[in-house]
Amino acid sequence: MGIADKFDAAKDKVAGKVKEGVGKATDDNSKVMEGKADQAKGTAKDKLAEAKAHLKDDAGDHHTDDTEGGAPTARSV
Repeated sequence: MGIADKFDAAKDKVAGKVKEGVGKATDDNSKVMEGKADQAKGTAKDKLAEAKAHLKDDAGDHHTDDTEGGAPTARSV
């Protein structure tokens, strides 16, 4: 997971917490909901970045079956 992805996700989470807090302090339910949505967006970005990192790692884990002419095989996890 890249630093930029982590930063972007954290930024959304922090901004969401702030919006939620302001919404609660001012009794503005729409601001509270915006804040929660921003936090969920940050969490989703985190999960996506982790999945991308795992896919990138898995792409480098290909092995060659040298018993049958060197055909590439997928490594089981």
